[in-house]
Amino acid sequence: MSDSNRTDFINPSTFILLGIPGLEEAHVWISIPFCTMYTITILGNITILYIVKREPSLHWPMYYFLCMLAVTDLVLSTSILPKVLSIFWFKSREINFSACLTQLYLIHCFIVVESGILVAMAFDRYVAICHPLRHSTILTNPVVTKIGLTVVLRGSMLVLPCVLLARQWPYCRTNIIPHTHCEHMAVVKLACADIRVSSYYGVSVAILVMGLDALFITVSYIQILRAIFSLPTKDARLKTFGTCISHLCTILVFYISALFASLTYRFGQNVDLHVHVLIANVYFLVPSMLNPIIYGVRTKQIRNRLLR
Repeated sequence: MSDSNRTDFINPSTFILLGIPGLEEAHVWISIPFCTMYTITILGNITILYIVKREPSLHWPMYYFLCMLAVTDLVLSTSILPKVLSIFWFKSREINFSACLTQLYLIHCFIVVESGILVAMAFDRYVAICHPLRHSTILTNPVVTKIGLTVVLRGSMLVLPCVLLARQWPYCRTNIIPHTHCEHMAVVKLACADIRVSSYYGVSVAILVMGLDALFITVSYIQILRAIFSLPTKDARLKTFGTCISHLCTILVFYISALFASLTYRFGQNVDLHVHVLIANVYFLVPSMLNPIIYGVRTKQIRNRLLR
């Protein structure tokens, strides 16, 4: 690394994103599946939003939460992909320091928001199956709005310290980030200071959010399964369980991707850097792309409306 890329700056005006280190020659080819996934994400989630808005029969809590999920996926993918594609296509690697921190905030904030929305959807399924006669009185529009605001506020407040800490570190080593986007630890590792506070806080938030949310979802589905198995006929059990399939698929895609990315990052010291970066991008892109497909295929009302 040349001396011009190192030292002598405390507050860098820009960072340099390398893209996928070691695979620079293949950036154009890698951009094809990335661009395809982004296009499907945009079209799929906008379609979900349009159908729910236009179809009065879909104005129910489950579909309101689905719209929140679609907006979250749009924000999450859009905060990453345009810059990634500009790196791949135009070698536009520079990113302003403030823009980098903004991207960092949006990425991690909306990951927390998405996890919260999945919990809200699990609660909706619990009320609909375990207390069907009270569903409309428990999950009223004001309650759904309050749940949505709480989920967004939780993500905003939990991730904000990560950005504030990252902003106050002195950056005097290098401004080169070996990544496609401003991932939290990839940024703070460039600081010439003791960053254990940032590291511990980031890990604590990840464990707290993912752990508690996964626990709430598990408890909800234990109660749901108990209610389903108490139904008198097999057809009734299958029909009721069928209303949860889309949500379960979305949960599995999100949490399995998160677990795989986390384990690879924490324990894959012998894994090449470009593999880490590719897995990180897949973790952000694949759930956002699959969610509208899962709900479009599995939800009869959305599928019928789309076909019409």
